[in-house]
Amino acid sequence: MASREERTAESRTRILDAAVACLVESGYAGATTLRIQARAGVSRGRLLHHFPSREVLLVAASHHLANRRLAAAIERVDDDAALTGTARLDRGVELMWRTFAEPYFWAAVELWTAARTDADLRGVLLPQERELGTAIRAALDRFFGPDLTAHPRYPQVRDLLFTSMRGVGLTYAIDPRDPATDPHLPLWKQTARALLA
Repeated sequence: MASREERTAESRTRILDAAVACLVESGYAGATTLRIQARAGVSRGRLLHHFPSREVLLVAASHHLANRRLAAAIERVDDDAALTGTARLDRGVELMWRTFAEPYFWAAVELWTAARTDADLRGVLLPQERELGTAIRAALDRFFGPDLTAHPRYPQVRDLLFTSMRGVGLTYAIDPRDPATDPHLPLWKQTARALLA
């Protein structure tokens, strides 16, 4: 029989997973607490016990998924630990780009767009996004390793790739296609090689 803590953690995870699914499928406007509650199969009281406001819930859901993706990315880093030189650089660019086709990215886009005009949401989202950004940069640095991160241009190249990928990723909202064949991918690799090799 599950302990009280395990049941609490399980219901919290169900709520977060339901909120992510609603954000990705229905957007910010469609991710209502009633829809999330029904999808998670929890009572209103249980939902409010964990998340006292919609803003807190949706930001927590987005970061819940992002943290899962970050953990998976770190596993991939460990799997590719033997790569060196340009092979490691190319693989790092591929791993970065892959994140912009995952559900977390679209959940985040929904929240960023809504936060532009919703001060309450922005107040909850901004500190969480800054914290997540720090964790993402640390994971990228871990993957690229000490040889590449020691390069004086590395921080600028990492941030240039990241912002460029975010911009290209946004175009997939209206023009979905296979990200593995995106013409920008070889260009990002060439740019990283030219600036860091």
